Amino acid sequence: SIPFWLKHAIDRQNGGILTCISDEGQVLSTDKYMWSQLRAIWTFAALYNRIEARPEWLEAARSIFEFVKKYGRDEAGQWVFAVDKNGRVLQGATSIYADGFAIYGLTELARAAGNQEAIALALETYHNVQRRLANPGSYQTAPYPLPKGVKAHGISMIFAHVFNELGHFLGDEQIIQASLHHAAEVMDVYRRPEQQMLFEFMSLDNALLDSPRGRAVVPGHAIESMWFMIHIYRQLGDEARIRQAIETIKWHIELGWDEEYGGILLALDAEGGRPWWNFADSKIWWPHTEALYALLLAYELSGEQWALDWFERVHNYAFTHYPVPQHGEWTQKLDRRGNKLTKTVALPVKDPFHLPRSLIYCLDVLQRLED
Repeated sequence: SIPFWLKHAIDRQNGGILTCISDEGQVLSTDKYMWSQLRAIWTFAALYNRIEARPEWLEAARSIFEFVKKYGRDEAGQWVFAVDKNGRVLQGATSIYADGFAIYGLTELARAAGNQEAIALALETYHNVQRRLANPGSYQTAPYPLPKGVKAHGISMIFAHVFNELGHFLGDEQIIQASLHHAAEVMDVYRRPEQQMLFEFMSLDNALLDSPRGRAVVPGHAIESMWFMIHIYRQLGDEARIRQAIETIKWHIELGWDEEYGGILLALDAEGGRPWWNFADSKIWWPHTEALYALLLAYELSGEQWALDWFERVHNYAFTHYPVPQHGEWTQKLDRRGNKLTKTVALPVKDPFHLPRSLIYCLDVLQRLED
């Protein structure tokens, strides 16, 4: 997957990385989504840190960093959503998720290169985000805007994870506590054992919402969230929380699997109605990459056969449906029957993140199992 990005996507002229690219490597748009820039920094730095210290990987991470440092934030220090190829803002700070990916990518880059500038920027972003998170309504959450009085699992999920990375990297107890606050939200508010589901939206007073949005369940997101939780609680040695997370992975792989055509459905309605989420019955690549790692991790920690059986099932589906071997990447969007979707789901983006991250972490587990 990585040679594809080094060959087709690094913008050597203007800086940054191009991430509106066809499966064949053709550039479809030179607009640069900030999420993708920041996630790509994470990926190239993580490859350097966790797979092999190849100079070209660190160079890619650094060159994208130089671009985002210059063009990534508005005058209030908030990360913007999209810029053109030269860094001119196309869409401002419409998504606090961009700030989350900034903390994530910059922390990993600092781990790779001891980059003081990157860590200073990550810390600045942390303080900026904390001020905004304390004021619901003061921030936006594109591509899924939030109505008044509603909060999103995605916010607690990402900030639990990225604050944990930053907090442990710096040995900063305050940031670790901020991570644990969000982790508890995920585990105790959005995750509902009585329904055996994790809900994507909740009212600000932690009640279930009686609306199609309120009944939205995204199995791949719940599964990804649970491996984040395992990473957090493993550092604390909290066996009870790890157990809950593993259980939640099991609920959602069973819930999300399409018995008729195979693969993981993108979204469901908790009561079996018409899902609120667009393209709910499509088979998108990322729930599969997230499930591969989560299931392998669940197997490593629990030794339970179901996790390995599901890993094999997901692996078989993913590797027979997504790879485009002649070009060296995965196609990302299939319809329910497994045919290629040409419509845009969420964002018109293909970026080097979910697939390489899953492979990096799966290799980690396999290495430990072998030892």
